[in-house]
Amino acid sequence: QVQLVESGGGLVQAGDSLRLSCAASGRTSSYAAMGWFRQAPGKEREFVAADNWSGGNTYYADSVKGRFTISRDNAKNTVYLQMNSLKPEDTAVYYCAYKRAPYFMATMTSPDVYDYWGQGTQVTVSS
Repeated sequence: QVQLVESGGGLVQAGDSLRLSCAASGRTSSYAAMGWFRQAPGKEREFVAADNWSGGNTYYADSVKGRFTISRDNAKNTVYLQMNSLKPEDTAVYYCAYKRAPYFMATMTSPDVYDYWGQGTQVTVSS
């Protein structure tokens, strides 16, 4: 089992920045892929970003490309999502997700492939 705990959410104004963290514990592996998803009220959970164990392969949703950056610290079992130039449409609950190896990075945009999920952290961007 792997436990994921997100933190760093909050209420900010448009144009501000936030950094989300997701700490993994339990039977973790540095070779896992990790991703971030978000879900706004009344909408389906959508992919935000993902990276493989080394950070050498990263994927971003078009809506966040150039504004958000996913990174990880394997020594701390933590993945981060740096969010810059936030927009009101970024308002959502943000979830981190963990996928055991092996995996194919092209599939990491689907929530169905992930093995574990965090409880989520709320991000609200006011205009």
